[in-house]
Amino acid sequence: MTSQLLHTQAKKYLRKVPDVAPGNTVRVHERVKEGEKERTQIFEGLIIGIHRGHSQTDASFTVRRIVSGVGVEKVFPMHSPVVEKIEVKKIAKVRRARLNFLRGRKGKAARMSERFTTSEEFGQAVADEPVVAKEEVKAEAEVVAEKKA
Repeated sequence: MTSQLLHTQAKKYLRKVPDVAPGNTVRVHERVKEGEKERTQIFEGLIIGIHRGHSQTDASFTVRRIVSGVGVEKVFPMHSPVVEKIEVKKIAKVRRARLNFLRGRKGKAARMSERFTTSEEFGQAVADEPVVAKEEVKAEAEVVAEKKA
């Protein structure tokens, strides 16, 4: 009975969060309070793990970035009012749920290969980019090949 009441109360605080996954490069807009003033601070980095928690409200994710040659990690609660917005910048191709092995890597070895993504995956329609059919791309490639020969 009490757990059911707890879940109904917790649903009030759930927010709509974009689909974040390990390997995504994200920009997290965090509300920071310094004395009387409040400002937004952006933390951009790679998600190395998602923690689901015991209930829906406990979910969090870890973002890692390199600052002046030093690795910095921050854990953000998914449904916290402190987190204003989460922007997904890149989606990388990963084969693991936890990317802890990146902690021991530096430079190019720490880069993830980017996966081909569409505008629908980001939830945005790109108006400036025309949609090109596969046949048109093949025809262009044939024309270029003929010019070279």
